[in-house]
Amino acid sequence: MQRTVFFISDSTGITAETIGNSILAQFEGVQFDKHRLPFTDNAHKAEAAALRIKTKYAQSGQRPIVVNTMADRALCEIVAASGALMLDVFAPFIGPLEDELGTKRTGLVNRSHGLVDFDKYEARINATNYALSHDDGIDVNYAEADLILVGVSRSGKTPTCLYMALHYGVSAANYPLTDEDLEKLELPARLRPY
Repeated sequence: MQRTVFFISDSTGITAETIGNSILAQFEGVQFDKHRLPFTDNAHKAEAAALRIKTKYAQSGQRPIVVNTMADRALCEIVAASGALMLDVFAPFIGPLEDELGTKRTGLVNRSHGLVDFDKYEARINATNYALSHDDGIDVNYAEADLILVGVSRSGKTPTCLYMALHYGVSAANYPLTDEDLEKLELPARLRPY
């Protein structure tokens, strides 16, 4: 079975995509046709996204899934009119936080990363790109790695590396141990130089 997924954000879309991919990874029997729609930060772009989603719905006959981090409720409603299953990353947290703080959220776009220091933001983006390109031993040139996570398959290495990259700017790579690696009581040869 294949389903279409859209990661939609009023900013880069990295958070929606990272969280969405972590959730989708729990469904091994399903293949996902993934699309990232970043910077959906006005009504015109939200309407274009909704049209694209409706088109996929009509083509596939399957209800698309939208993972979104848009802060503006009006933009979310425009996209929701597409008929997609809406998974709002903010929704479980906003209501309880509004209750606790005694105030409503502002709903301002482009605020999901709290961008104050561009250099720190850029470091997090670079670290995220590094983590993705060095995931599961894809690229084993670890000279630039701040950290290398080593473990068996399906033990949470990828989400941990992405979390560290997104939140702390750590260039984290990960290496999956194979059955062959586990036969010896030493680091795999590919990791020894690091």
